[in-house]
Formats: sequence, C-alpha cells, structure tokens
Amino acid sequence: MGLGLSFFMSIIVGIIAGWLAEKIMKKDHGLITNLIVGVIGGLIGGGILTLINQGNPSNIFLQIITATAGACILLWIVGMIRGGSKKE
Repeated sequence: MGLGLSFFMSIIVGIIAGWLAEKIMKKDHGLITNLIVGVIGGLIGGGILTLINQGNPSNIFLQIITATAGACILLWIVGMIRGGSKKE
C-alpha cells in the first residue's frame, strides 16, 4: 500500500475509531476531535498490542477495534484528569 493510501486509511480509521469511542464513552465531540482521539487511540492500542507481543493488526477491522480501544482508554484518562463526568 502506498504512502498516500496508508495515510488516507489512517485518517478513515481514526475518524471511525474516534466516533465509536465517543459513543461508547458517552461523550460529545466534533469530527476533528474524533479524528485526533482516534489517531492517538490507534497509537495507544498499537503500543499495547506491541507490549503484549501481538504486533499491529493488518486487517482494517482489527485496526478499527484496536484504535477504538485505545481511544476509549485515552478518553477515560482525560476524564480522570478533568475530574470525571460531574453532573450538576
């Protein structure tokens, strides 16, 4: 896969993963935030898989699952730093 196509696929995976994580974690973000959260989530998920010697998935669906899991972890950490989801 060429560099341009893999970059485009990373963006698509990031948007999907960010959107899924937003829904799972019951947050409300925009498209750009979902992209950022999804891409960072992909790095987090890929890092975790590497730590447990599973490597990075080559299947697009497994990439989305990995990035979504990482994005959920990221949103959870950010929520903890900001004081959770206090409802008033």
